[in-house]
Amino acid sequence: MKNRNNTAEFSGIVKTAPVLGHNIYKEDFYHFDLMIPRLSGVSDVLPVTLSGKLIDTENLKPGDTVHILGQVRSYNKIVEMKNRLDIRIFALEIEKIPEKDFINEVMIEGYLCKAPVYRITPFGREIADMLIAVNRSFGKSDYIPAIAWGRNARFVSNAEVGQKLYLMGRLQSRLYEKKLEDGLIENRVAYELSAAFVERIEKEDE
Repeated sequence: MKNRNNTAEFSGIVKTAPVLGHNIYKEDFYHFDLMIPRLSGVSDVLPVTLSGKLIDTENLKPGDTVHILGQVRSYNKIVEMKNRLDIRIFALEIEKIPEKDFINEVMIEGYLCKAPVYRITPFGREIADMLIAVNRSFGKSDYIPAIAWGRNARFVSNAEVGQKLYLMGRLQSRLYEKKLEDGLIENRVAYELSAAFVERIEKEDE
């Protein structure tokens, strides 16, 4: 059985060549973008971080198809003197594969950090935005934005802060416009877990 706490599996196309991001304890970590087409024809373009020990990054080229097992992680990023949540795929295993069906599957178990924002669009679609704190080793936590739709949105709409949830879905990229203080409009990308399944976990189930 897969670990429900934070497990992710992806198969997609390397969009950008790996570049060195940082070094920790003499171990190099690289960043690249992974493109995963949806059935609708739209593609999610997701940032990946991986250790140079996992694969020869010089032979990982744009256009290669790869399979990744890992986790969804968050990092604090300073942008314009403000903290911004940086969401990334952290690869634990990666291999080049022949082109096959694309995979984008994420499972997380964590706690609501703030009350869900529930709304109904002008077209009558129900949506709930959430922020989930997922425990990691060594006392750390990842803060993962999530969005639920329809009956799942209604199901979590009245959940209280601290409620433990289990979510299954896909990690998606979404373009949006941000109005800056000087009035200019900046195009940005948000990453969030689009939940296809949501379960409340009560204390007696833990």
